Amino acid sequence: MADDRKLTTRAADFSGWYNDVVLRAELADYSPVRGCMVIRPNGYGIWERMQRALDTMFKATGHENAYFPLFIPESFLHKEAEHVQGFAPEAAVVTHGGGQKLAEPLIVRPTSETIIYSMYAKWVQSYRDLPIKINQWANVVRWEMRTRLFLRTLEFLWQEGHTAHATHDEAEEETRIILSIYREFMEQWMAMPPVTGLKTESERFAGALRTYACEAMMQDNRALQAGTSHNLGQNFAKAFELQFQSESGSIEHAWNTSWGVSTRLVGGLVMTHGDDNGLRTPPRLAPIEVIVVPIWKSDAEQARLLEAANRLRDDLTQWGGRGDDRLRVRVDAREGVKPGAKYYEWELRGVPLRIELGPRDLEKQACVAARRDTREKASLPLDALAPAVSALLERIQSNMLATARERREAHSIREPITYHSFRELMAGEGAFVYAGWNGDPEVEARVKAETKATIRCLPDPEFRSSPAPSRCLVTGEPARHEVLWARAY
Repeated sequence: MADDRKLTTRAADFSGWYNDVVLRAELADYSPVRGCMVIRPNGYGIWERMQRALDTMFKATGHENAYFPLFIPESFLHKEAEHVQGFAPEAAVVTHGGGQKLAEPLIVRPTSETIIYSMYAKWVQSYRDLPIKINQWANVVRWEMRTRLFLRTLEFLWQEGHTAHATHDEAEEETRIILSIYREFMEQWMAMPPVTGLKTESERFAGALRTYACEAMMQDNRALQAGTSHNLGQNFAKAFELQFQSESGSIEHAWNTSWGVSTRLVGGLVMTHGDDNGLRTPPRLAPIEVIVVPIWKSDAEQARLLEAANRLRDDLTQWGGRGDDRLRVRVDAREGVKPGAKYYEWELRGVPLRIELGPRDLEKQACVAARRDTREKASLPLDALAPAVSALLERIQSNMLATARERREAHSIREPITYHSFRELMAGEGAFVYAGWNGDPEVEARVKAETKATIRCLPDPEFRSSPAPSRCLVTGEPARHEVLWARAY
């Protein structure tokens, strides 16, 4: 379990605080392989909950799971020129196997568009074979030079969806459906409210027609690209001869989409909700929702309280008020560890609710419930504990979303701002800045070079300002678009 050293504070060093939380909340650890990580049970438990929620949402919209190989022939990557240009610098290449040099080098999967669409080309002959809507849960490898646990590692876990459609409009609809699924998941499960919108040409996925993204604000006011959904057009279909006979008899190329989120979401959860006491996990994603800490001083009290704590745990886990999603409860029955030390450890690990049970509580047939999000305490009666705990966890979930949304809006700037003030802001505390842009890629590149801020997206209508900005933030020329500027991870 975690030690009792104080964490680096967010105000003193946000990056140092983040690393402290990830390591000491036992989410992950450094691997012997540079740039890779070991995901520990506490971190993997969160990822498992994420997987289950997203998998259910994908299947509810007609998607199926499959699996494709880790190794991709090098020639496949070269079939789509823009794709190879985008991924070649990050590719890991296998040149030898079984003690011999390979006839053709193999790329270790950085993403799977090429191999998946080569298979779709074998499976599709007619419009009746469409759409194909497949997702896979897998690992990928990208040879990053600068790595950070969860946020950017050489190998990471993700899901990648790949679909094929008969028309552009069907593919575009699919792209937007997935974006809405990601947003719903981030809001309702992660309590992390993203801004959704279209990426600029310079920021779109290599080989895509257009890219949509979820951009979430972290507590240091930087953006995290938390998920992307790409309308690939017909680029990959043409490269891999993914064709079908249309209803009218003509031969057409399919329209493709791809989309994905990764274990980067665990890092986003830490940076959205963590505090100077450690991790705060939204209840819906917490591997342990409730930790029960019995408190005793004598052997007689110990036996009585452990029995009561175990009975309480059983009552909570067997309660059927949430259907198949039973409350996830653990009892901390360790001997030789003071209650305060136990409280510290479970707070650090982010358990949403702590139940304290002492001799006096037992006499009153009550317990003390301590919330991780606000650290507030309240006495709850034991005879109706399960529904009260379930309701309290839902309030914690809702409060965490509301707090994150309020914080995002408090650090978002929509009123006119000079470029000079913008540069000072990005060099300092940062913000989400909604401002006009004249559409010139050279202006976009200039801002990135001068401030390290980028256009995170052209926001969807519900996120746009009213009235819309009329002038470009940088040049003062008429604005063609409203865009969201921020520094990002």
